[in-house]
Amino acid sequence: MLSKSCQQVHELNFSDVESEVLTLLSRMTIEEKIGQMSQLSGDGCIVSKNLRKAIIAGHVGSILNEVDLDTINELQRIAIQESRLGIPLLIGRDVIHGFNTIFPIPLAQAATWSPKIVERCAKIAAIESSSSGINWTFAPMIDIARDPRWGRIAESLGEDPYLCKTLANSMVKGFQGDSLSDTNSIAACAKHFAGYGASEGGKDYNTTNIPENELRNVYLPPFKAIAESGVATFMASFSDLNGVPVTGNNWLLTTVLRDEWNYSGPVVSDWEAVPQLVIHGFAFDDYDAAGKACTAGIDMEMASDCYLKHMKHLMNNNVISLDKIDSVVKRILTLKFNLGLFESAITSPNQPSNSLNTDHLSIAKEAVIKSCVLLKNDNQILPIAKSAINTLAVIGPLADDGYEQMGTWAFDGKENQSHTCLNALKEVAKNAFNINYAVGMETTRCNHHDGFAEAIDTAINADIALMFLGEEAILSGEAHCRSSIDLPGAQEQLINVIHATGTPIILVIMAGRPITLEKIISKVDAILFAWHPGTMAGPAITDLLFGVESPSGKLPVTFPRTVGQIPLYYAQKNSGRPPIDEKYINIDNIKMRAPQTSFGMTSTYLDTHFSPLFPFGFGLSYSQFCYTKIKLNNKVIPMGGAVEVSATINNVGNYNAEEVVQLYIRDIVGNVTRPIKELKGFQRITLGKGESMVVTFKLHTDELAFYNQQMEYKPEAGLFHVWIGGDSSTTLKTEFEVTD
Repeated sequence: MLSKSCQQVHELNFSDVESEVLTLLSRMTIEEKIGQMSQLSGDGCIVSKNLRKAIIAGHVGSILNEVDLDTINELQRIAIQESRLGIPLLIGRDVIHGFNTIFPIPLAQAATWSPKIVERCAKIAAIESSSSGINWTFAPMIDIARDPRWGRIAESLGEDPYLCKTLANSMVKGFQGDSLSDTNSIAACAKHFAGYGASEGGKDYNTTNIPENELRNVYLPPFKAIAESGVATFMASFSDLNGVPVTGNNWLLTTVLRDEWNYSGPVVSDWEAVPQLVIHGFAFDDYDAAGKACTAGIDMEMASDCYLKHMKHLMNNNVISLDKIDSVVKRILTLKFNLGLFESAITSPNQPSNSLNTDHLSIAKEAVIKSCVLLKNDNQILPIAKSAINTLAVIGPLADDGYEQMGTWAFDGKENQSHTCLNALKEVAKNAFNINYAVGMETTRCNHHDGFAEAIDTAINADIALMFLGEEAILSGEAHCRSSIDLPGAQEQLINVIHATGTPIILVIMAGRPITLEKIISKVDAILFAWHPGTMAGPAITDLLFGVESPSGKLPVTFPRTVGQIPLYYAQKNSGRPPIDEKYINIDNIKMRAPQTSFGMTSTYLDTHFSPLFPFGFGLSYSQFCYTKIKLNNKVIPMGGAVEVSATINNVGNYNAEEVVQLYIRDIVGNVTRPIKELKGFQRITLGKGESMVVTFKLHTDELAFYNQQMEYKPEAGLFHVWIGGDSSTTLKTEFEVTD
């Protein structure tokens, strides 16, 4: 039975929770306290004798990677009824972009530029996973990601701090709901704190070197924002940050997170990150690693057992104090009370999960529609008119693969529940036109040409060749980094031979990262970038291809021309010699034995243009939007005031469509140099053909603040440029001045 303190917790307020936690803490032994700091992996649909024994002894505070409801309920029953104090377990799972209903990968969700869509996807993931007994997810991942070679860019919300923090807040709200104690709410986790996305060379787990000013201005803002808005937990990064692994980084985990931000929730390590302090060369052995991790601010150790084995010895040797342990355990117990676990840790088998129901699938489809980015559409080949074609060639290994379309980190999705593009196309075709299908390549990585002949024959006899290429799910995600981000395998050669048939090509790309497309972009007539779209890929992409919906996704990351441009992002600094088109020098135009010179004396390359292939924020529509008449309500703004910036957007095309209107600024002179453009607002609008709308943004001077040389966060007086447009390359500009 539950102890008395564990039973009387219905609708507790903050002071009640605090009192209950202190009462429970006073009854705990040192071993039970250390047990709360330990998270172990589940046994997989069974409860082993060792795990049962550990739970009964109070040596386990959390279980991860267990999804079987009966097993989870048995684990909770053991903790509640057989352990001395009846403390329930946190049940963690990587619910990253859906549970049973798989939504587009997080990078794709960022391409929606829709806080509403992101929140709804997270809410459904919480509903479905909580019905299996899960109460904690390790999302959102809010590492700023500016290197598409990094596999985990797929889990990110892109390259921009403003977009990332806006969508991250929505994702947390979706997971956590109005109250953590609600039946369908689960605790979210801000990861990976911090700087992980800047891993050298785009290699996972690698060193990161980020000056403090850049760390505070670029990489920390999303974490600070969701810490302030109530994210339940944090996870420390694997990486070595400026020479100090984050798992042992006192400055980051204590000085910044606790002391500066006053964050009060638990911090969990990443998988076996505590003993990895030894591998880093930061700790001598596991004993030393446990001491350094706990001292720095790691409250719970994931998967490994350094805390279990060594924490008591560390206390006996006065390395870790009892007060330190108590403060850690208070945070963990408080989370369990806030989740309502002391009241109802057992999940009813009759609790409806509603997994994959009509509403969930409808939202998944909407998320795909709004996340797909139209990169090219020559001669308005899209949308396809049914009446204009007799035969459609469908080519490629991703046209009919329900598994690969789910993308990375989709552990609980099922291949047979995915709706593929080929099946959806067949539904559209029926008696209207013929579909001929050729896989072309067995997988996206194949280098042989065995399927090329069939693909060529299919294309020759078709009005349009619809190609589904990209990356398999395993080619992105954790530990799946690539030194080249071209289309893998023989895909470029397949495009070339289909292009040679003369049949127009519409290319649909499914991938977990930006792909370098310069080699093939001239060979295709249209490109729809679908990322890894999840369960409802087929119906959503088919609606886009045939004009039932118009594409409205916008890139949350810059697409480079070539991998050698990386890192490439829109918010770069100007430098003293910025690149200028007029002075661009092409390597092919340099004369033999030319005298040594600095040529154009600008920051550029000899062998490619300095610009991206597609800029941040870019995305075409079937309609066209014209931006005019940018206006300010005042050109001189006192510090502490606000300015209203507006522009007129006209739908001058032939389709009703949605557009993401974007606001950018530049601080012309600063105490530290500022980016050439910074996103400061966006609005998703709908315009009928021929309609216009005045879109207005309100910008307070507080939103112009940044960390200066003295690490003070404040705005500065001076001149600012401001743009409104459809992507970061917009030229519709005006300016205002902020005065002291």
